[in-house]
Amino acid sequence: MAQTPDLFVVCKNCGNEVSPYITECPYCGTRLRKRAPKIERDGSVAEPRKARKRTAPRLSRFRPGEIPGIRGDLSARPYATIMLVVLSLFGYLLLFPLNVADVAVDGPIDGEWWRVATSPFVYGNIWYELAAVTAIGVFGWLLERRHGPLAVIAIFVLCGMGGIALAVAVDPTPFAIGGNGAALGLLCAWVVPDLVARSRGDDYEGDLLGTAVFAMVLLLMPIATTQASAIAGFAGGAAGMVAGLLLARARIA
Repeated sequence: MAQTPDLFVVCKNCGNEVSPYITECPYCGTRLRKRAPKIERDGSVAEPRKARKRTAPRLSRFRPGEIPGIRGDLSARPYATIMLVVLSLFGYLLLFPLNVADVAVDGPIDGEWWRVATSPFVYGNIWYELAAVTAIGVFGWLLERRHGPLAVIAIFVLCGMGGIALAVAVDPTPFAIGGNGAALGLLCAWVVPDLVARSRGDDYEGDLLGTAVFAMVLLLMPIATTQASAIAGFAGGAAGMVAGLLLARARIA
């Protein structure tokens, strides 16, 4: 509220009467106030406003769908991917007390179809295991961040176990050990939306060059080791591409 100022004020240092509109005493130089008062048009003096305390801006919580391709729960751990990686590493440790032929598809299974479910977690070659489990960990995590844990488990079962089951059905002497089909399935399911976006000239989030290197290593793995089945690998990759297309359409819808 505007108030009429006094005609003069008294300097506390020298005792002289000075104008209320100045900030320093002209006689002794004593500081009277920090700044001169604001004079309104009608000649009255407005009271100085108290400075507002500025609060630091705070970002709102990240919401699902705010950034395309990310679910919005970046802080959540990829439990499904961690479980698959741990099971794959633990399966390799089982080779010390057990024979690989007892738990994996190492020739005709003679009706023991449960080996199709255990074979993707068993490796007899550490370099093969390193390549496959690394791909499962990387692309499983990316896919779980985009579509959730159930999608990762479903694609692992479809591409990994389904690819080995196809190898058993097609090859009379199947030899399908490890998760090359599951790794290629997860890789293809994740990269399909980026390939579609690139074909349309749109922006995409992934590193297609690095993904291509992973894919080539996994596709050529049957040449490096007889444990990796080419049938399981190609079947897993094809199934992963179909699953990726379906997930992308479901996300858009």
